[in-house]
Amino acid sequence: MNPAYSYDVQLPSRFDPEKRYPTIFTLHGKGSNEKNMLGLVQALTGEFIVIGIRGDLPLGAGFQYYELKSLGNPIRELFDRAVHKLEAFIQYATEKYAVDPGRRYLLGFSQGAILSMTLALTMGDRLKGIVALNGYVPDFVKTEYTLKSVENVSIFISHGEHDTVFPIRIGYETAAYFQERAPRMLFKTYPTDHGVSPDNAQDFANWFNQDAGESDRT
Repeated sequence: MNPAYSYDVQLPSRFDPEKRYPTIFTLHGKGSNEKNMLGLVQALTGEFIVIGIRGDLPLGAGFQYYELKSLGNPIRELFDRAVHKLEAFIQYATEKYAVDPGRRYLLGFSQGAILSMTLALTMGDRLKGIVALNGYVPDFVKTEYTLKSVENVSIFISHGEHDTVFPIRIGYETAAYFQERAPRMLFKTYPTDHGVSPDNAQDFANWFNQDAGESDRT
C-alpha cells in the first residue's frame, strides 16, 4: 500500500520496536510544509512518534491539503478528498509503524486545524485526541457530513486573540460547538495574531503528556 501523502517520521529517542507508542500526526497551514510543524512538538519527540504529513497540492514555496474559493470557503470536492485521504493515511501509518491505535492524536494549525477538527468529527473515538490551533469547522461539515460522537475524544482548541485571518469570535464559536459535544474539551486564547506563541506550545505539550499518560495507566 502506497501512502497518500509525503511525510516525515520522528521516532522516540529510546525507541523499542516491541512497544506501541502514542503518536502525533501533524497537519500544517496553507503554504507551509511538514517541517514547519516539527518545532512545535520537539519537546514531545522523546515519548511520542511524530508523523508530519505534507499537503499534496503545491502552493508557492509550500503546500496545502485543499484549495479555497475564498478565505474560509474551501472547494468542497478538494476538502472531501483531503478528509478521505487523511483517514487512509492514518490507517497506513498505524499499520507501518509502532503506533498505539488507542493513542492517536492530530495536531493542526490553521488549515491543518480545520482538518483536525473535521477528522475528529468523522473518526470519533478512533482518535484519542486533537490539538487545533487557530481554525474552525466548516458549516457544510456540521450539516452535511456523517458525524461521529466526540464524547470520548480529548480536544485542545486555541486561538489568537488578535488573529487577523480568523477573528477571535471564530475561536469562541468553535469552542462553543465542541463544548456541547466533547466533555474533554479545553479552550484557551493567547495574545497573538495568526500564530502559535511559546506559551501556547508549552500548554499543549503538557496537555499531550498528561492525556497520553492517563491513557497509558487505564
